[in-house]
Amino acid sequence: MEIYHGNRLVVEKKSYQLPNGKEVERIVVRPGHAVAILPVRGDSSCYLLKQYRFAIGEYIYEAPAGTLNPGESPRDAAHRELIEETGFQADVLVERGFIYTTPGFTDEKIYLFEAHNLTPSCEFEKDDDEIIEVITVSISDLRGMIKDGRISDAKTICLVERCTGD
Repeated sequence: MEIYHGNRLVVEKKSYQLPNGKEVERIVVRPGHAVAILPVRGDSSCYLLKQYRFAIGEYIYEAPAGTLNPGESPRDAAHRELIEETGFQADVLVERGFIYTTPGFTDEKIYLFEAHNLTPSCEFEKDDDEIIEVITVSISDLRGMIKDGRISDAKTICLVERCTGD
């Protein structure tokens, strides 16, 4: 049974049969899939966003990211979101897998990309409801920012691990 259907979010209450045969009723949130991108500059630095997030009422550091439009591929969404949020396009987008955000109640999947060979672009405009400042961060500082809590956004932490992990 559909509980809520919004522009980009569906909430359903459904019965499921678990692998052990037990029947359960659960709420599932379906926000659509998304992308997150680590834009890497040629000088051993990258771009992050300092973005205001209304749900937590504060600014956080995070990678550029956004939801796929209906019918849009993850690669095309990464291309669009990178330009919308940073004003840069990438000649090279490297796929770094995907993550499930919170599989206990949602099917949301975020596709991870690393972007290289950045050049300015105004092909897509910023969304008018986002408060974003693009900042430059040394790649060597990313893990320290995670460790000391300056980066607390889960998708960004996973992206840093996938892109800079040993």
